[in-house]
Amino acid sequence: MTSTIRYIIAAALLVVAVAAVVAFKQFSGTAGSPLTIGLQPITVSGYYGGEKEEFLNNPDVQKILLDRYKITVNARKAGSVAMVRDTVLTAQDDFLWPSSQVSLAIYRQRGGQVAGSDNIFNSPMVIYTWSEIADFLIKINVVQKRGDVFYITDMPKLVQMISDGTKWKDAGFDKVGGNARIGIRTSDPRFSNSGFIFAGLLSSTLNNGDIPDDATIDALMPKLTSVFTRLGFMEQSSKDLFQGYLTTGMGARPMIAGYESQLVEFVLQNPASKDEIVRTRRVLYSEPTVWSSHPFIARTANGKRLLEALKDPELQELGWKQHGFRSGLPNVVNDIKALGMSGMPKNIDNVVEMPSPTVMEKILIGLDTVVPVANP
Repeated sequence: MTSTIRYIIAAALLVVAVAAVVAFKQFSGTAGSPLTIGLQPITVSGYYGGEKEEFLNNPDVQKILLDRYKITVNARKAGSVAMVRDTVLTAQDDFLWPSSQVSLAIYRQRGGQVAGSDNIFNSPMVIYTWSEIADFLIKINVVQKRGDVFYITDMPKLVQMISDGTKWKDAGFDKVGGNARIGIRTSDPRFSNSGFIFAGLLSSTLNNGDIPDDATIDALMPKLTSVFTRLGFMEQSSKDLFQGYLTTGMGARPMIAGYESQLVEFVLQNPASKDEIVRTRRVLYSEPTVWSSHPFIARTANGKRLLEALKDPELQELGWKQHGFRSGLPNVVNDIKALGMSGMPKNIDNVVEMPSPTVMEKILIGLDTVVPVANP
């Protein structure tokens, strides 16, 4: 065999190998995912927490799910607590995607159908505020700045001022008008997860840092419910609360409880606003804080197929680089530098666990008795 023929054969084999690799990537999932050759296209229906709306509407996410896994998602937004606590589900719903492990536990306790579950994303709860308020909280030793990250280092002091009904002007800050009292606005804990997990963190703070149990929660309820009754109207969606913070100004929303991912996503999607956000807004990391995990609950075989697809490394990367979700998977490492944003810690180390589902149910029932429910 001549050398020329050998070169031709070698080149042909190389082309075949490259074509095989391309075909494999087109028709297979990534490592650990099932091959999609022969899979029938499916539409998967269910509910998701509002903070994941932009991720699910992302054309790149939709394309990967359709091309690689032959999945179209038909999902509706609902409060994370409402979707596991109320009867919004139908027999046709393949999944729920709330924003805390406690929601998953409540769903299981109520006899919810579970074909599989896993934590897809994580995001720590943070307090959003304004630069002038952050400076004031530093002055009164509630907040510390370490590097470029702001931490609430004396949460008990802040909660005590809130519980006492202390007015901003009486505390020494006169740039929030009128007789406004110090407070942290939340979404309604009975519907939405950001308010729900803030209520869990608040209960531990009121209990001297200890997670309350069934024996201790009753004594804490008067103070805990008074914090929420002072808030008046509470949005039933974390997304709606955050949008109000972005648009209504310091007087209307001095501090709100939200997720780290929300401001990251907004800046990534609105780069022209970045300088203004950096100048006027502050993200405060409570010490301790609580994680908002995002467990995907598959109710059916189709739901389980979507659950496995969401673990795709490209989807995990899109969740981080375009929407600010830290991964919930143990084999994924999030690179803070990849976001090009300041004020975010690499690791969230000072974390307290949420109270048990039975304790959180008692908190929700207690709020039901004293806080009217607004129409959504």
